[in-house]
Amino acid sequence: MSDVSSGRDRDRDEEGRARNARPRDGLGRPLPYGAEGVARQPEGVVRTPQETVAEAQALLDAGRPFHAHEVFEDAWKSGPDEERGLWRALAQLAVGLTHAARGNTAGGARLLRRGAAGLTAWAEATGRSAPYGIDLPSLDAWATALAEKVEEGAPTPDAATNAPRLRP
Repeated sequence: MSDVSSGRDRDRDEEGRARNARPRDGLGRPLPYGAEGVARQPEGVVRTPQETVAEAQALLDAGRPFHAHEVFEDAWKSGPDEERGLWRALAQLAVGLTHAARGNTAGGARLLRRGAAGLTAWAEATGRSAPYGIDLPSLDAWATALAEKVEEGAPTPDAATNAPRLRP
C-alpha cells in the first residue's frame, strides 16, 4: 500500500498495519534507512510487574528511556484495569525524559509533570505508594526536579545520567 501524501510505500508489519521500519537511535529517533540503529523493543510482550520494572530500569540505566516507555506501555495495555494509571504514568515519565534528552524542553517538562501527577493520583486513589517496590514519592520528586531544570534552560540532560531509580 502507498502513503498517498508522500507517494512512498509505507512500511507494514506482518498483519498489514503501518509500522516504520527505519532504524532508530537510543532515544527512539528515526535514522536513515540502512543506518545502524539500536534493537527495538518488541511490542505487546506480557511481563510480570517485577519483570516490567526490572527491564524498564535496565533500559533507563542504559540511556534508552524511549525503549523503557515501550515496556511500560506493554504493562499499561496488558495489565489489570486498576493498574493502568500506574503504568501509563511511568510511561509518561520515560517519554518525558526521552523528549528532554532530545532537546524538546517544553514537551519533556510537560510529560514529566503529567507522569508525576498521574503517579500521585494513582497512589491517592489506591492508597499504595510503593507498588512492586516502585518508590512513587521519589519518582514524583525526580520528575518535578528534572522538569524544573529543563524549563530553567539547563543543558540538555543525558538520558542515562538522569535516569530515575524506580526502586530504592
